[in-house]
Amino acid sequence: MTSPERAPAPPSVPVPPSAADRAYQHTKDAIIRGELPGGTALSEVTVCSELGLSRTPVHEAFLRLAAENLLTLASRKGALVRPMAPSEAADVLEMREAVEASAARRAIADGRAAEAAPALDEALRRQERALAAGRSDPPDAAAIEAFVAADDAFHTAVVDASRNPIALHFTGLLRDRQQRLRHQLMRVHPDQLRPALDQHRRLAAALAAGDADGYASVLSEHIAMHQGIL
Repeated sequence: MTSPERAPAPPSVPVPPSAADRAYQHTKDAIIRGELPGGTALSEVTVCSELGLSRTPVHEAFLRLAAENLLTLASRKGALVRPMAPSEAADVLEMREAVEASAARRAIADGRAAEAAPALDEALRRQERALAAGRSDPPDAAAIEAFVAADDAFHTAVVDASRNPIALHFTGLLRDRQQRLRHQLMRVHPDQLRPALDQHRRLAAALAAGDADGYASVLSEHIAMHQGIL
């Protein structure tokens, strides 16, 4: 006796973010992009008005952001966006260089460097388009946003190719701070966009050539450029 056919499972429906999640992501994105610079006073009422939310979910979002050291809460005074201290920025860059150089070496040694090539090429094209679109002097915020997003995609692709779960974990932990730092650097010194793209091309070439030492050397130069701006 044949068993009756089972009806196909209904497609899963994405669960919309909660009100607290919306307030959290909205505020966090504004901080990371530099729209809310360090030292900016921020009130729950303002976010409530912007998003059409009640105070409770916005208060929850502020507590999460304070736990991540992005906000400093003051009783009856709202919140202040925490600046990124030069020492923190230097620490982020130092750890990023260590993780990425090791990941590139691992990807080359294990014969997986070519896996990153499509993502690297696409990131380079995205950065070229961002520069072409941001012909104003300085480039507008949209061009910088597009360039920074592609910057993250480029470096993440190299770590992905290593297939090292620890390296991937640390990259994830650093991402928000790294993106905030990238936005700060590129907004203050948009003249560094073109040199950064040129260095990315050299990094991609070193990886494609299987030159781990060359990759590490260019990466060190790339990081030093950022450190020199701090």
